[in-house]
Amino acid sequence: MSETKEYKNYINGEWRDSKDGKTFEDRNPANWDDVVGTFPLSTKEDVEDAVRAAKETYPKWKKVPVPKRAEILRRAAEILLERKEEISRLMTREMGKVLKEARGDVQEAIDTGFYAFGEGRRLFSQNTPSELPNKFALTFRQPMGVWAVITPWNFPSALPSWKIFPAILAGNTVVFKPPSDAPAVAYEFVRALVDAGLPPGVLNLVYGSGSVVGEALITHPDIVGISFTGSSETGMRIAEVAGKQLKKISLELGGKNPQIVMWSADIDLAVDGAIWGAYGTTGQRCTATSRLILHEKIYDEFMHKFIERAKQLKIGYGLDETVEVGPVINESQLKKIMKYVEIGQKEGAHLELGGHRLTEGEYAKGWFFEPTVFTGVTPDMTIAQDEIFGPVLSVFKVSSFEEAIAVANNTRYGLSSSIYTRDVVEAMRAIEELEAGITYINAPTIGAETHLPFGGVKHTGNGHREGGWTAYEIFTEWKTVYIDFSGKLQKAQIDTWEE
Repeated sequence: MSETKEYKNYINGEWRDSKDGKTFEDRNPANWDDVVGTFPLSTKEDVEDAVRAAKETYPKWKKVPVPKRAEILRRAAEILLERKEEISRLMTREMGKVLKEARGDVQEAIDTGFYAFGEGRRLFSQNTPSELPNKFALTFRQPMGVWAVITPWNFPSALPSWKIFPAILAGNTVVFKPPSDAPAVAYEFVRALVDAGLPPGVLNLVYGSGSVVGEALITHPDIVGISFTGSSETGMRIAEVAGKQLKKISLELGGKNPQIVMWSADIDLAVDGAIWGAYGTTGQRCTATSRLILHEKIYDEFMHKFIERAKQLKIGYGLDETVEVGPVINESQLKKIMKYVEIGQKEGAHLELGGHRLTEGEYAKGWFFEPTVFTGVTPDMTIAQDEIFGPVLSVFKVSSFEEAIAVANNTRYGLSSSIYTRDVVEAMRAIEELEAGITYINAPTIGAETHLPFGGVKHTGNGHREGGWTAYEIFTEWKTVYIDFSGKLQKAQIDTWEE
């Protein structure tokens, strides 16, 4: 254990306690006795201060040339690179992700920062000919104002970078509400930007609950947009509230991601993919493989190899480099997973592996749960439809490609999808027919790269795509400009050109 640190909000360039001085604790999910830090339990008044600072700073920040803004993001990315190991170890301690994954999480933020630096010399727009003579038409992007950024705990470095880097590069200012289960990494992310020279008021950090801080942000009249990643239920609430105020919203929500394995697949490769997809981050990813769809011809061989591999996974505290699966985030999530295991059994699915909390020895003070496999699952079962967000995999047996696609698409979500096959026709049909924002061929459902669009369909979001160039479409508005140098009144769609 390390010493407990006291953290503060960051508002208008100052580190501050909450208005009423109340705090909450951030604890290690692998050892609940280990208090990582204490954080401000912020009030509506703290949010008001943060929004006011962002609003007052916005007119100055949007006038800073975009390449100059980009220089600050480059320096922030370099600082994150220098502090990568320190932040990674803190991440493992506060939210349980094994150290190799934590390093990847921080690296994703670094890569996103360097990408944003390059985008500062692009942010391309389009010019087009006018239909009238001596008239010029062009477009360019403009910032919007103050954005609220609300992120989850499972990617506490990567996801803030996906939102905050493009938002401030575009010229917006931000009020950032990090998750209460991973607030310390959010501090390190903000500190990197502060140390890189980001002016006061551009980025403001306010810790606290969703019911107070989150609600104050989504209802605040001076917030022009909300970028949120989290549950579909919370996303629907945000959409309802923000829609009444005509705020712009970007929602990245739940997933129930399928991996299909056809009879022609490389079975060992597909097993590797399913293990990583189902149990990476202890299944606590919106892109996690939660449904495994196997062709009947390879079902027995695949399941034998998969179960043997899953049994060998080493569970424990992720700072041990040999550990492959860490704890779930907290007691509430553990109880939710246990409840779904109970529901799966009651509805007739067969518990093939796992299904229990680990409590002995090194597991006694943490929230550890066995990698779990259900077979005999049908598409209408609760465990086949609900996002469990834990190390629980539902397995289906199918007899054809068409049936596999039908099972895969039988969900209200549509984030990621995967198919293992050596048949190019099946691969191409899957690309076309799978109802998902992301499709992997001969790779698992997790592994998105920072320079490509990320997002889903159906209840997975509201259509925006984070990552790469598409993120900048979220945080900007288009402006169209007409320059008429004809010296006379010309009327578009009415006047016709004559030589």
